[in-house]
Amino acid sequence: MITLESVSKSYRGEQGLTLALDAVNLKIEKNEFVVLRGPSGSGKTTLLVLIAGMLRPSRGEVIVDQQRLSELSAEQKAGFRARKIGFVFQMFHLVPYLNVVENVALAAVEKRSDLVKAEALLQQLGLGGKARSLPSELSAGERQRTAVARALINQPQIVLADEPTGNLDPDNARVVHSHLSDFHKQGGTVVVASHSDLADGYADRVLELRNGRIVGLSDS
Repeated sequence: MITLESVSKSYRGEQGLTLALDAVNLKIEKNEFVVLRGPSGSGKTTLLVLIAGMLRPSRGEVIVDQQRLSELSAEQKAGFRARKIGFVFQMFHLVPYLNVVENVALAAVEKRSDLVKAEALLQQLGLGGKARSLPSELSAGERQRTAVARALINQPQIVLADEPTGNLDPDNARVVHSHLSDFHKQGGTVVVASHSDLADGYADRVLELRNGRIVGLSDS
């Protein structure tokens, strides 16, 4: 499903060249739940955005669902990502002037049924009563569940979640992880980047990243 072949990524900044990922080889099978764990700066977010095709690797190849991302134009990558991948961000990234159902529907590729699908997802995530609320009227946990619904609106094959519970208390974190687990149980592939061990109990594998390299792994 997801393959990284000797993938490296460098960034050039004021301090010179920073190596975020260093010759990473990784294979994630279809319907796996994988946790990428490591401290800030270990390369977790970079790895996720490369899988999503939001960045190009400096070296190496990223292959998702048998498609080499290097062969796609920027427009093709955007379409591929919209069809195949749902992304959950730590900071929610909800549009403040749109209500909850509009935020979810905004990501829909198929616009004719977007509101109906968004309403149904919100019901599943326990947010049916908040559909017409603005993000500012939601708790942090409700905002993150809205972000999960947005990631699922196009029925993706893969969900990538970057520190999805970093701003949540343990109870709300468990709720978010349980919804990601439900998606996994229905056949989806999940990759969660986290500096904590809260997601480990839901995972098939936990990969440890340090300084841009995978240094350890365990079966959960």
